[in-house]
Amino acid sequence: MEYRRFKNVIVLKLNRGEEIVSSVKSVCEREKVTLAKISGIGAAQSVKAGFYDVQTRSYHTKEYRGNLEILSLDGNVTQKDGVYLHLHISFAAEDGTAYGGHLNEAVIGGAGEIFLTVINGKVFREIDDETGLNVFLFPQNGIF
Repeated sequence: MEYRRFKNVIVLKLNRGEEIVSSVKSVCEREKVTLAKISGIGAAQSVKAGFYDVQTRSYHTKEYRGNLEILSLDGNVTQKDGVYLHLHISFAAEDGTAYGGHLNEAVIGGAGEIFLTVINGKVFREIDDETGLNVFLFPQNGIF
C-alpha cells in the first residue's frame, strides 16, 4: 500500500493481495481523517458484500471469487468509536455479470485506486431505534 496526500485529497494505491477496508481504515487513522468521501476502482480476487434486511436487522453477505472488475467503490468516513467506514461496491465477474452491495471485505487481485476527499469536520453515528442501522448523528447547537 502506498498513498500520497495532496491538501484535502488522499490518493491510495493498493497492490495485489491487500484488503480494501482495512487499508482505507489504516490510512484514515494515520492521517487523522474524521470525515471524508471515498471513491475508487480496480480489480479484486475476492469480495464479501451484501445487503441489510431491516425486518431482521441483519446483514446478508455473499462471497465472490475470481477475476472481478471493481466498477465503483463509493462511501464515507465518519466516527463511531473511532474511524467508521460505510462502503458500497459494484463489480463485474468475467462473464460481465454485475454484482454489488454493502462492502465487508475485498482483496485486490490486480490493482486498487482509491481517492479520499477529506472534509474538515466530524460526523458521528448512532444506532437508529427503528431500523437498527448506524445513522448520522449531528450535534444539537453544534455541541456533542
